Amino acid sequence: MKRFISYHIFLIAVLTLNAQDVVLETEYPSVVEAGQQFSLSWNVNAGGGQFSAPSFEGFYKLMGPQTSYSSSTQFINGKVTQQTTNSYTYYLQALEAGSFVLPPASYTVKNKTYYSDSIRIEIVGSGAVQQNALPGANTGTGTRTPPEPAGSELYVDLTLNRREVYIGEHITATVKIYTRVDLSGINEIKYPSFTGFLKSDIETPPLTQLKQENVNGTIYGTGVIQNFLLYPQVTGEITIDPVQISVLVRQKSAETDPFFGDFFSNFQTVQRAVVSPIVKVNVKPLPGPKPSGFSGVVGKIDLKATLSKDSVNVNDAVNFKVTISGSGNLKLAEAPRLTLSPDIEVYDPKVSDNIKNTLAGTSGSRIFDYILIPRHYGDFKVPAITYLFFNTSSGKFETLSTDEYSFYARRGAETASGITVYGTVSREDVRYVGQDIRFIKPNPGKLSRPADLIITKRTFYSIYAIALLIFLIVLFIRREHIRRNADITAVRNRKAGKMAGRRLREASVCLKKGEMDRFHEEILKAVWGYLSDKLNIPAAELNRSSVVTVLKEKGVSEDDIASLSGILDNCEYARYSPSASGTEASAIYDSASGLIRSVENSIVR
Repeated sequence: MKRFISYHIFLIAVLTLNAQDVVLETEYPSVVEAGQQFSLSWNVNAGGGQFSAPSFEGFYKLMGPQTSYSSSTQFINGKVTQQTTNSYTYYLQALEAGSFVLPPASYTVKNKTYYSDSIRIEIVGSGAVQQNALPGANTGTGTRTPPEPAGSELYVDLTLNRREVYIGEHITATVKIYTRVDLSGINEIKYPSFTGFLKSDIETPPLTQLKQENVNGTIYGTGVIQNFLLYPQVTGEITIDPVQISVLVRQKSAETDPFFGDFFSNFQTVQRAVVSPIVKVNVKPLPGPKPSGFSGVVGKIDLKATLSKDSVNVNDAVNFKVTISGSGNLKLAEAPRLTLSPDIEVYDPKVSDNIKNTLAGTSGSRIFDYILIPRHYGDFKVPAITYLFFNTSSGKFETLSTDEYSFYARRGAETASGITVYGTVSREDVRYVGQDIRFIKPNPGKLSRPADLIITKRTFYSIYAIALLIFLIVLFIRREHIRRNADITAVRNRKAGKMAGRRLREASVCLKKGEMDRFHEEILKAVWGYLSDKLNIPAAELNRSSVVTVLKEKGVSEDDIASLSGILDNCEYARYSPSASGTEASAIYDSASGLIRSVENSIVR
């Protein structure tokens, strides 16, 4: 049996190996100096084949090939995977300056030949080449020296992918170090403040090893320290201050021994400072006059909207999501403007971002989640949304729009609980009365002129002054009433106790009728509705944790908070426990009434 299982495992591994694609990869430096020795490796994920290296024209082969083999097998959820790697390494020496292209290497297995990519290596004039290793140490001692200028054996540069952009258009900034000396670590980095820009960091791998790069015919060890995305916020010429870096340089403290070389040499660490040159950027204003309703987005975006339901009960929530996706300064995208019926209560949208910063800019999506609550029954519409942005590709302002959405609000259970729900006003047919024209009376009767006109009496002016004063008082009261009612949050706060009282009266009626399920439901609605209005907590975020947190911030006593928890627990338990008695229900009613009175007295608006 064991041999049978082993045979099947071996068969699965062989089939897995044969099923995978054979890949021949190459590792080599892109630039070297004349006379420099370097290694060149080919790696293939298969075994049992024949490897053929290309001719090394332009180079002197010192050694090779050196072969190495590695293999690993994994069993995950009954699936067998095997990885095999064969490496072929050659050691070469560069001869003369110039650009050289080595033809692809080949690997033949089971009568099928696979090829690698061509190799392109640039050879520059001879000179001292610094070591590629860069340890991660960031502390050390040594003497300070003045900052190194750009172009010397050690300098740092702040490069921008473009120097002229529109306001709000992204710029990719890269901080890069160039060295021809032996570095043992970076001690301190001081980035500029980037005044006039909105800065976002791009995730950059830590610098652990330098790469060789040809800079105007000289090979430097280079490495990217940090990448940024910059979004200009003002127009005109903006100056970016230098980047200041303190590095630790490893230097020999004595001359090289003629017999043993650097084997017995002493080294010391010296701290040196380097600064980048000043960089200037020309920021252009957006062309033409800025249209009204401009969202502030500069880039290329799409607009999408969704409605969670097409029918809902009155006073229940509907989610309306607006998604802005694409690339650009999405973090500055403003919320779309909704033009809704006054019968729909709308809250400020919940904003969620799925944005990623890369060297190509900022891309992703920003979602605005609106909560719509219809307060009357009937048909409602969410008009089409328009969103204006500046397209950097076309250099013009463009407008996106969504479809129009509609939903229906039904009469719910709230109608039976004493809350008035308004709907469409009933219409009556116009009826003709037939008495809209009256004849002129031919006999005016006896007319007489009064002895004194009322305008000549002092009483008239007194009444006029009193009426004017009453008018001003009524006007002031009316304006104050409008001002107070304009704050929806304050209105709900003031009416919270009154609405809770209505709920409690309805619960009392249910208690007298013996409708215990409905009684506990009305108690919960009274308590939750009161806390939502009094504490200004949206319905979507209303839960026990958030309520307790706000009550503590408002200074409500621990006894009242404990009473609240007891009421909620008892009501939730009693709704599913038919054994609840009238005495327990009466105690719950008294506790709820006392809690609302206590909170009403504790919280002063």
